[in-house]
Amino acid sequence: MSDTVIADRIQFTFTVMFHYLFPILTMGLAPLIVVLRTLHLRRGEERYAAAARFWTRIFALNFAVGVISGIPMEFQFGTNWAQFSAFAGGIIGQTLGLEGVFSFFLESTFLGILLFGERRVSPRLYWWSTVLVAAGAWLSGLFITATNAWMQHPVGYRLAADGTVQMASLAALLGNPFLWWQYLHVMNGAVLSAAVVMASLGAYYLLAGRHIEFGRLSVALGVGVGAFFALTQLFPTGDMNSHNVTTYQPVKLAAMEGLFQTRYGAPIAIIGMPSTTEHRLLDPVLVPDALSYLAYGNFRAEVKGLNDYPEAEWPLVQLTYYAYHIMVGLGTVLIAALLLGVFLWWRGVLFTSRWFLWVLLVLLPFPYIANEAGWVVTEVGRQPWLVYGLLRTVAGVSPTVEAGETIFTVLGFAGMYVLLGVLAVFLAIMIVLRGPDEHPAAAH
Repeated sequence: MSDTVIADRIQFTFTVMFHYLFPILTMGLAPLIVVLRTLHLRRGEERYAAAARFWTRIFALNFAVGVISGIPMEFQFGTNWAQFSAFAGGIIGQTLGLEGVFSFFLESTFLGILLFGERRVSPRLYWWSTVLVAAGAWLSGLFITATNAWMQHPVGYRLAADGTVQMASLAALLGNPFLWWQYLHVMNGAVLSAAVVMASLGAYYLLAGRHIEFGRLSVALGVGVGAFFALTQLFPTGDMNSHNVTTYQPVKLAAMEGLFQTRYGAPIAIIGMPSTTEHRLLDPVLVPDALSYLAYGNFRAEVKGLNDYPEAEWPLVQLTYYAYHIMVGLGTVLIAALLLGVFLWWRGVLFTSRWFLWVLLVLLPFPYIANEAGWVVTEVGRQPWLVYGLLRTVAGVSPTVEAGETIFTVLGFAGMYVLLGVLAVFLAIMIVLRGPDEHPAAAH
């Protein structure tokens, strides 16, 4: 692999992983704000409106930084990945265009009403603005995931005479069997992340003895919603997404599990270190037959190992393997912690168990790390393909861009993103220190 390809991949990886830190929260927080506004509309209690206003400010901050950090990615399609854009522009131009026209404008337009229209429009219209902001956020996730799912499993296309691909059926693309479980898994993870953030900040207020009513509401909603979505992140969304990987990308499955030898009754590796020189998993702790059952519903089913595929078709095995196990490990921790929170809630001691409030506070970064690790598995595990089975990554870069030029821009992006990240953290801290507006007069 040339230095140019490596530099281009590093640049895109850096920009997309930084950018994704912000949509994680906006896509997940939007429906929770709808829940709070619905409770306020039905019950008329100011505490729900105060909580909704607070989380809307957090949403707006993440939305703004997400928009700014996402702009460089679009330019990279033309600057660093021109051959990919020329090859697949007839497909990805459709879905990315739909994302911009339908979801971004919907979300940004009604976010203005959400931020500035509470006293200027009727309560029901204001509630609808909350719903439409959430719809825009989820539509954005759909079109972006549809683009990625097509790169994972291309459907609904035809090859043109010039060697490029053109859209043959938008219905086929949106009905891609790889799309819907991947989309539900992504959005499920976003809601789980938002619920953990909500519970963590609520725990902070309870530990600090400030804004107690808001803290109790945030912890209760975060733990309750989080426990449900932690379980559905595992099953059915995670399980069915893995079935798609098993069906359409079996070499990725082998890399995720560090499975080198084809096995009947293949085990799942709880821990272990994959060695691509020895072609085996070092010092593993295994659950016998479990992978065969999870992949094919049969404890003795055959699961093909990496050795059945040419090494040129392998992804980066260690990175795929470790990222997958980080994702699963942190997901398991979140399930255990949030179910414990539900149990404490049932016992009536959730808000007074200071040790558990500290646990919630410590959990804050876990869903972010798990989400980023999941995307590493998805993208690195697809290699060496940029469009699976159609276009290799090395064939997608711009032929006139040198590695040194890309390294220069990476350094520029790094400096810009450090400043942007510091500003975002500073503003988030200011919002948290200010706290919710618990009195209607203060809110305006």
